[in-house]
Amino acid sequence: MPIDFNQETKEFHLHNEFLSCLIKVLDDGSIGQVYCGAPLMPSRSYPFLSLLASHASFRRDRTLIPFEYPSGARGDYRVCAFAVQEADGSMAMDPVYHSHVIYEGKPLIPRLPSLYAEQDYEAQTLELKLFDAVSGLSLILYYTIYAGAPVIARHSRFINAGEKPLVLRKAMSLSLDLPDDNWQLMSVTGAWAHEFQLIEERISAGFQGIRSNRGNSGHQQNPFLILKRPFTSEFLGEALGVSLLYSGNFAIAVENYRSPRVQIGINDETFSWKLEEGASFDTPEALLVYTKSGGINGISQAFHAVYQEKLVRKTWRHKERPVLLNNWEGTYFNFTEEKLLAMASVAKELGIELFVLDDGWFGQRDSDDSSLGDWFVDTRKLPSGIAGLAKKITAMGLQFGLWIEPEMISRKSRLFETHPDWAVGVPGRSRTEQRNQYVLDMSRQEIVDYMVTVIANLISSAPISYIKWDMNRSITEPFSIALPPDRQGEFFHRYILGVYELYDRLTTLFPDVLFESCAGGGGRFDAGMLAFAPQAWLSDNTDALERLRIQSVASLVYPQSSWGSHVSAVPNHQTGRSTSLNFRAMVAFFGNLGFELDPTTLSPEEKKQVAACIEFYKAHRKTFQYGQFFRLSVANPSLYAAWQVSSEEETLVGFYKLLAQANCPPVRLRLTNLNGSYLYDVSIWEQGGFEAQDKTFNCGSRGGDELMSGGLLLDTTSVTKQGDFFGEIFIIKR
Repeated sequence: MPIDFNQETKEFHLHNEFLSCLIKVLDDGSIGQVYCGAPLMPSRSYPFLSLLASHASFRRDRTLIPFEYPSGARGDYRVCAFAVQEADGSMAMDPVYHSHVIYEGKPLIPRLPSLYAEQDYEAQTLELKLFDAVSGLSLILYYTIYAGAPVIARHSRFINAGEKPLVLRKAMSLSLDLPDDNWQLMSVTGAWAHEFQLIEERISAGFQGIRSNRGNSGHQQNPFLILKRPFTSEFLGEALGVSLLYSGNFAIAVENYRSPRVQIGINDETFSWKLEEGASFDTPEALLVYTKSGGINGISQAFHAVYQEKLVRKTWRHKERPVLLNNWEGTYFNFTEEKLLAMASVAKELGIELFVLDDGWFGQRDSDDSSLGDWFVDTRKLPSGIAGLAKKITAMGLQFGLWIEPEMISRKSRLFETHPDWAVGVPGRSRTEQRNQYVLDMSRQEIVDYMVTVIANLISSAPISYIKWDMNRSITEPFSIALPPDRQGEFFHRYILGVYELYDRLTTLFPDVLFESCAGGGGRFDAGMLAFAPQAWLSDNTDALERLRIQSVASLVYPQSSWGSHVSAVPNHQTGRSTSLNFRAMVAFFGNLGFELDPTTLSPEEKKQVAACIEFYKAHRKTFQYGQFFRLSVANPSLYAAWQVSSEEETLVGFYKLLAQANCPPVRLRLTNLNGSYLYDVSIWEQGGFEAQDKTFNCGSRGGDELMSGGLLLDTTSVTKQGDFFGEIFIIKR
């Protein structure tokens, strides 16, 4: 069994072929961490692994004890995992071991996204119950380990079994004490259109970390962290990762005092929660992933697999995503029904499968300063309504999709005139307008119910197969008129619970509709959203060069099936850069392909190129969307980039020359994840443009060992490759 309990030593051992985690009930009833790392033999005790037993000082000094879920109330002065305030104002509770249960399967978390197990044998769960007799607080620590995956899912439940109210001041999802500080941290920062900027730094003395207080996970940070050894590379070495299935305010903290403590969960700076008698509170789910020798790639593969197989809803878990055309950058707000039908007609000729109508179709929405909340069609632009337009487009043989922003409200809207109190804000104070809009108070049940009705009626009114759900601003003046003063600290969490409820009810009503989440690009690109919307708009930045970086860094945790990647017009609307159509397509292939332009303005030659790109993508779509994704190592990342995706049927490799330099030597691109004893047929996508020497040097029958050790030999300075931004796609089949 993957979870053992040693009655004699009071040790729990969570294990499979990839990792082991041992925790122990200490003499005073506290829970201590013994070990977390490479797999150990089950049915044995490991007393010498634990710092708890190795030195007398660790037994005397609680500031040195590696606690499993530290309270900080009784002498552990490091960052605590939870803090509970009692009715008398004290915060000294320290619940101790009460009981435990181990069972097959995995429980879902009420109102929150979480991993699932379709069959009980896929996972095993430990519920470790702690109890504080003075206050009556019951604390349950949940651990689920999956068979065949280096993943442990964690969350906690607080239950007030006492006779007086309690207030949670902090409730993290996971806490991990490391035995040494010889680690490097990998996290991301960014901004709108500049998401997923990688940060790498050594663990230092003191505090490090990232957090969001915007009401959403944010463009500026993302709720995951990877720790690697200094010698760890892409494919070799020890690493571990933590990721939070949550879309609201989060915090990741690293405190290094002799040995680091790593925590991930809700941002306690913007959180409190009142627990009345009998009430409970669940933290979001956090994942711990580990590899002994698989490097950063090992962490990425583990996250990709578990999110794709155990988080995404089953309807869309393996379903191929359609090639779409979004009209936004082609028309912005300035469109008519005739214009949209003309674009759709050309799109159909090119092989596009889904036409998406973006912002501007509702109320009197000619710019971004009005009409959010008025989800009825603007008949000035669409005289036959959404239903009429959708029927005309589906009659062409295309699917039809629609953009909405249901969490927002414009000051200039009928909804605001009727319900000004529905907008988030503090009574008696002015509201801050951002992007000419306010935020609806999704913590209020009547607003969630209203939006379910309005959006469900909209989707039911027409043959709509895709919804792009946007969210274009963060929260200011966080306050809900529906909450009493002593519960205002609950607002941010209640807001995201309301969003999750709205998503859950709509996706349950319309399981065959493909929902894509968006937040001004990547402002809420996180694992919490993937539980409801199987793909997200990764960034408003569609520049191919920028997307190479953005998608590479996002792939540290998120699978390529989770992001939309579009070919847009040039000069690019975000950077002004011009790249070839084929180069843009070769970057966009690695994800869910779409187009963000006006196809009626393409030249005949460009239309042929687009049609060839779409034909190639469809032929290899399953691999591009669901194959194992690898970031291939290149000698000079400032000049080159390379990706590989592998399925049972084939391997596809994208090689990109970013910037030209004179007289550069050829590049050897070593592949991965092939069988060294197999022969493979290597070919090149000829419509994509290629150098003849590259075909001569690489195509034909090649051994898997040769491709992984010697690699592809790529010329970078020939006449046909002069200039910046050149790409090639190789197809490798057994």
